[in-house]
Amino acid sequence: WMTGGETARWVDEDMADLITRKAVEFIDGCVGRKSEFFLFFSTHDIHVPRMPHARFAGKSGRGPRGDAVLQLDWCVGEIMAALEKHGIADDTLVIFTSDNGPVLDDGYRDQVNKLLDEHDPNGPYRAGKYSLYEGGTRVPFIVRWPARVKAGGVSDALFGQVDLATSLAKLVDSTIDADDCSDSRDELDTLLGEDAVGRPHLVHEAGAHALRMGAWKFVPPGKTRDSLNPGRPKQIMEPGELYNLATDPGETNDLAATEPERLKEMVELLAKIERSPDGGERKLGVRDLVLPIK
Repeated sequence: WMTGGETARWVDEDMADLITRKAVEFIDGCVGRKSEFFLFFSTHDIHVPRMPHARFAGKSGRGPRGDAVLQLDWCVGEIMAALEKHGIADDTLVIFTSDNGPVLDDGYRDQVNKLLDEHDPNGPYRAGKYSLYEGGTRVPFIVRWPARVKAGGVSDALFGQVDLATSLAKLVDSTIDADDCSDSRDELDTLLGEDAVGRPHLVHEAGAHALRMGAWKFVPPGKTRDSLNPGRPKQIMEPGELYNLATDPGETNDLAATEPERLKEMVELLAKIERSPDGGERKLGVRDLVLPIK
């Protein structure tokens, strides 16, 4: 996997230290030049092959995954310490999030099911990675900005990571070309906790597409995962499943039969989005349509 000669080689156990050091050096350099900065820090720790440094190996009691979480905590702490060192932590927008829900046995011998104990990685949500249910597509999303965002709040507003592009452009008084990110909405007020509703609807993607409208979730007919372990997918029968996540976050009570009008509305909207060449609202002539995203 490592082409390019000796200079291209790496040691998995050292990767977190390396990229964290580079991130801190980047912050130091920007502050030294008195320039604003954007840092995208994609952590090495949680994804395979999950090879934490010897400082963390065996320390969690939950196997390589638990040790990798300890290492992840350290990485975030180092970056926050750099912001604190320069006195800019309160004036810096920090976003901590993930790309999908949890998965257990994904083919690596890390004893994850055996060492899980009472920990529930997806909390109240159904299934996990590779699933159209909320456990697969709903992800942690933490915003920290003491100068602008009230601490300790929890929002139920609907927001997709695809909205970060347009929202952050708005934050810095910039614009995005009309042909780029046509599925991205300006949801800056939602991001900063000033809008409790967020976007009117959002498409979920995990092999197929599902649709959120406010608290309502439509999962169409077809196959999707229904477990934290990949296993055999579940077959969803016609006309699909409909859930009210406000009262049923675990998606246990299918309301498709008792909410026919709402079901029809969501079926038609999802079909319209899927027929669009790019999912963008301009080509459909309908506001707020989005590309399928996680």
